[in-house]
Amino acid sequence: MRRETKALLPAFAAVLCWSTIGSAFRLTLNYLPPHQLIFYSIITSLFFTAVVILSMGTWRILFSYTAKQYLSSALIALINPFIYYLLLLNAYNMLPTQVAGTINYIWPILLVLLSALILKQKIGFRTIAAFLISFFGLVLIVTRGQLRTLQFSNPIGVALILCGSSLFALYWIFHLKDKRDEAHKLILTYFFAALYLIPVQFILNPGWTIPPIKGLAGAIYIGFFEMGLAFFLWLKALKLTTHTAKISNLVFLSPFISLFFISIFVGEAIAFTTFAGLILIVVGIILSNTKTKNTKAA
Repeated sequence: MRRETKALLPAFAAVLCWSTIGSAFRLTLNYLPPHQLIFYSIITSLFFTAVVILSMGTWRILFSYTAKQYLSSALIALINPFIYYLLLLNAYNMLPTQVAGTINYIWPILLVLLSALILKQKIGFRTIAAFLISFFGLVLIVTRGQLRTLQFSNPIGVALILCGSSLFALYWIFHLKDKRDEAHKLILTYFFAALYLIPVQFILNPGWTIPPIKGLAGAIYIGFFEMGLAFFLWLKALKLTTHTAKISNLVFLSPFISLFFISIFVGEAIAFTTFAGLILIVVGIILSNTKTKNTKAA
């Protein structure tokens, strides 16, 4: 099997895992509140990542970091997955799955804007055009095409998604600046997030009742596939490929496959405005990424 074919298989498997997450959120939220869903998902991811690190034989590295590095992991965990997923899942409770899931894909555009503010990177015409295109796609989705009235179906839900996406973009800025091994960064993030969520469980779930089996199964699925397995499949694909850009472009399939899964498993009729808005968001992301690549190459 050719090297690129070997890279494409885990990359596409990762994309498929990420594509099911909108449907998994919606179905699991029928049985669990957001704080329980994220708690059991993170515990699952924590155990999965621990098994991977143990199999790699690198677990001792986890105890070799400085106090500043542990503090950095604690801060990153506060941003994502703790606050980010709580905002995201509460938004899923307020909005149609296709709307919540699609708007969340605007985070790469927000990443470019935040990078400009935090890292002092220049914003050119291409970046501004990319933002406007993606923003128009977002407006098209949340107004269901009612552009004259600009009436949002649920402004609080939309605000939660946008705040969450901004935090996710901020998380990636901190994550990329941290040069430690990816797996070790990930397990420390899940560890601290679990610590944050334990008091939340006691406050919002006094008595610590056992969750419904369907809700627990959904949380385990999310923790294993979306937060755990997909991440390591993606890393494997990036290590195997000699054409990173070709592999990275597969990510753009995820939101479209996600809409298909939402229509099949959740039973939502996908609105034309959702699909059209998603295309505009993806066009904006590609445009902004092209600018970034050209800047690096210069």
